[in-house]
Amino acid sequence: MTPEVAAAVLLAAVTHACWNALAHRIEDKLVGFTLIAGGGALIGVALAPFGGFPAAAAWPYLIVSGVIHVVYFALLMKSFRLGDFGQAYPIARGTAPLLVTVLAAVFAHEVPNAWAAAGIALSCTGLTGVALWGMRGRRPNWPAIGAALATGVSIAAYTVVDGLGVRASGSSLGYIAWLTAIEGLAVPAYALHRWRGQFIPKLRPFAAVGFLGAALSVTAYGLVLWAQTRADLAPIAALRESSIIVGAAIGTVFFKERFGAPRIAAAALLVAGIGLMLRAG
Repeated sequence: MTPEVAAAVLLAAVTHACWNALAHRIEDKLVGFTLIAGGGALIGVALAPFGGFPAAAAWPYLIVSGVIHVVYFALLMKSFRLGDFGQAYPIARGTAPLLVTVLAAVFAHEVPNAWAAAGIALSCTGLTGVALWGMRGRRPNWPAIGAALATGVSIAAYTVVDGLGVRASGSSLGYIAWLTAIEGLAVPAYALHRWRGQFIPKLRPFAAVGFLGAALSVTAYGLVLWAQTRADLAPIAALRESSIIVGAAIGTVFFKERFGAPRIAAAALLVAGIGLMLRAG
């Protein structure tokens, strides 16, 4: 992985943590995700003329990914409703990289070398540490943990599907444009059906925050998709989840959650893992 690719994925990690924090800040999760998904769809439609039409080989991946992303949004909403941001976010994001490593080896024939494997393992150790620190001193909230783990599985699934799809598309911008346009319709459609005549009144107070979250979401995943055309999937997945450290910092500053020495140690492990992954590239 080159420094340029690593920098793009780290920027994606920051923007990803920010949009998740914005989604968590909106108390009614359906309102938040309707704005973020719907706003992403509008951004996708606006970007589509500039990105070109994805190649025919990419469309099966786009359709499957769109379905997985709808499941991901539903699971993420549920995990945010059931658990604290500092607990749900690290578990959801921290379970994905190891699963991506296995799936990428099976479906993309990408087996990491010793340096990359060590970097992924160190990074995942740090990510797990953040998740465990978020659970300290409290009775496990098993429904929230289960929802967060299921979210992590969906993340791993769409990561591999989109990694293969964007490589087949011929245009990373075209792929992200059409993906966000497709996946962004389901949540607003459900909200429109559920709220009927209250759709606009429910969304209006949070429109600015929601559309900011949408822009950050599209930017974050667009950077990841671009990176997936230039490096293996598993190291990118592990590096992207450095967003957990950013999320922990956001939780400390805005949600009054303690950061603490264990999270500092976890961050150090993550940085060491990133160094090994860069060495592998």
